[in-house]
Amino acid sequence: MKWPNVPDCYGWLALDRRGQWRMRDEFTQENHLPGQVIKHVALNEFIARNYACDELGKYFFQNGPQRVFITLDATPWIVRIIPSDIGPNLTNQCHQTMEPAAALSDEKGNIYIVGNVIQSVYDSSNTSDQFIKRESQTIALLHDHDLDHFSELAKLREEACSFGGSWTWQDEQLPLDPIHSEELASRFRYIAQPQP
Repeated sequence: MKWPNVPDCYGWLALDRRGQWRMRDEFTQENHLPGQVIKHVALNEFIARNYACDELGKYFFQNGPQRVFITLDATPWIVRIIPSDIGPNLTNQCHQTMEPAAALSDEKGNIYIVGNVIQSVYDSSNTSDQFIKRESQTIALLHDHDLDHFSELAKLREEACSFGGSWTWQDEQLPLDPIHSEELASRFRYIAQPQP
């Protein structure tokens, strides 16, 4: 059976810079407020399980027949450095481990991790209107509580007209390069504020 035709929803759900899902009612949207943090554990897990991306780079939560498009305060993914018995992991807001390939630093001092994550992607070439799970390279903002830990892993070099360096992750040296925050969405193909 096909789902009924339900209109997409925009502006009512956001992912903040700390990886929290936020509900944004009309008043919140009209007044450019952050919205209420969703604290209900089962609802958070439901959103995380059904977090997906369309072919244009718009992220959404598939709620039955309806797509609830998500306003991204930063990037599609927010990661934390989580300690474990075998060393630290980078874990995103959907509880997935991210394998890093590089890091970027912007003009505001934010750190972004470039790496692979398995995500649900809408497959428009498939006639059955379904999502496929695919590992793809993406960008994640490092949670601000982990910046001190990251600085312990990083070695910076400053030259006359450039800034860069490296950082160590599980005994591997990875690049740390500069980026301007306005370049992130186009370079990593996502839309921070989806519109109808």
